[in-house]
Amino acid sequence: MTSGHAGEATHDRTVFGHPLGLTNLFGVELWERFSYYGMLTILGYYLYYSATDGGLGLPQATATGIVGAYGGLVYLSTVLGGWVADRVLGMERTVFYGGVVVMLGHIALAILPGLAGVGAGLVLVALGSGALKANASSLLGTLYDKGDARADGGFTLFYLGINLGAFIGPLITGLLQTRVGFHVGFGAAAVGMALGLAQYVAFRRNLGEHGREVPNPLPREAFAKYAAVGVVALLLVVATLFTGLITLANLSQVTTGVIVVASIAYFAVMLRSSHVERVEKTRVRAFIPLFVANAVFWSLFQQIFTVLAVYSDERMDWTIFGWTAPSSWIGSIEPVWIILLSPLFAVLWTRLGNRAPTTPRKFAYGVMGMGAAFLLFLPMAGTTGRTVPALVVAGILAAFAVSELMISPIGLAVTTQLAPTAFRAQMMALYFFSVGLGTSMSGVLSGYYDPAKEFAYFGILGVVAIVAGVVVWALSGWISRLMEGVH
Repeated sequence: MTSGHAGEATHDRTVFGHPLGLTNLFGVELWERFSYYGMLTILGYYLYYSATDGGLGLPQATATGIVGAYGGLVYLSTVLGGWVADRVLGMERTVFYGGVVVMLGHIALAILPGLAGVGAGLVLVALGSGALKANASSLLGTLYDKGDARADGGFTLFYLGINLGAFIGPLITGLLQTRVGFHVGFGAAAVGMALGLAQYVAFRRNLGEHGREVPNPLPREAFAKYAAVGVVALLLVVATLFTGLITLANLSQVTTGVIVVASIAYFAVMLRSSHVERVEKTRVRAFIPLFVANAVFWSLFQQIFTVLAVYSDERMDWTIFGWTAPSSWIGSIEPVWIILLSPLFAVLWTRLGNRAPTTPRKFAYGVMGMGAAFLLFLPMAGTTGRTVPALVVAGILAAFAVSELMISPIGLAVTTQLAPTAFRAQMMALYFFSVGLGTSMSGVLSGYYDPAKEFAYFGILGVVAIVAGVVVWALSGWISRLMEGVH
């Protein structure tokens, strides 16, 4: 792979057969996910624990709905991060500034009390994570040429970094929350993001000139117009909050609706844009069924932080050799499986190359696997109290991990391959819309969870997901043809 720049020799250096820039993006995403998941796994408990236990005392269903809605808003904000990268800063600088905003959000959660701290902190983390996530993945995609068989393997290694952070973060913040308090746990998330930023600056040169360009620069005279649009949008949000149209109780439903409308609008913009060539529009159409399948997958998976967080706190026996582990460690189990399995999947996809299952079939297997994982909870349904051993749930979460590796890193990779040139970063934001839609839906669905009706809850959702996966599998040949040469 050639860079076409003066530092070409440096840019052609590889690690495990992949571009050297992968190591820097691996590291910054590791620390960003450390801070994000470290905060997210204790957020629900902070919202619904009583004041005597250090929480805010909200109703449990409201708290899990907020967690789901917040996750959806993080991914919704990727469109803003993608737009800033494509029109103003370029991907590389947007990653850095996004990390700074994330760090400020965790600081706000750590030092500001009550709902004011939650509001300020979550808004900043959502905006910063949106900017960083869409652009880190897109920036990695620029290191590979279209059709490069190494891309799936590279994104799987990148996904290993994500899950190292997702594993370590909840362990540390969970211990700090139970031993010292919630705000110290949030502070640890801020420290993690600061470490990520320091590493990113120190090794920035490994990326060479990738991501420095602004592909569709915003004319200087247009800045005032877009700033005015931003102010009006902010005022509308504030107005809906003060009039009661949006409440904490319905936040996940509103977020889901907003993401659906925004996704439809974004597909329409790309398909009608004069900057998108005919073959690129065909590839965008191929992305639509993958978008839907991804949303179904994440609506179940992200319940680790909504329904399964409550399940962990009320139904799981966390006693390990006489010591009781924090309930928030539920967030660290699945990443362990990802860490163990990621290298195997990376080698598998790299060696199979174009002989591997097509992307649509990988998506189908991932969605079906996620549905099957939910069905594994059925044997424990009907019991009461903390009767479910943590090891049993750890085994079920292995099925979560296999399903995730079939769909998530593959989704990141194929999005960069299907993206129109003029919408490279914003196409990645659209991918994250599907993740956000599933995440906010996890908050909506959590409102229907009742320990007394677990069999129906896990059974219905599991069967629906399996059916969705079968449909995608049946359509896989048609989707592949629309992808126009992208495997």
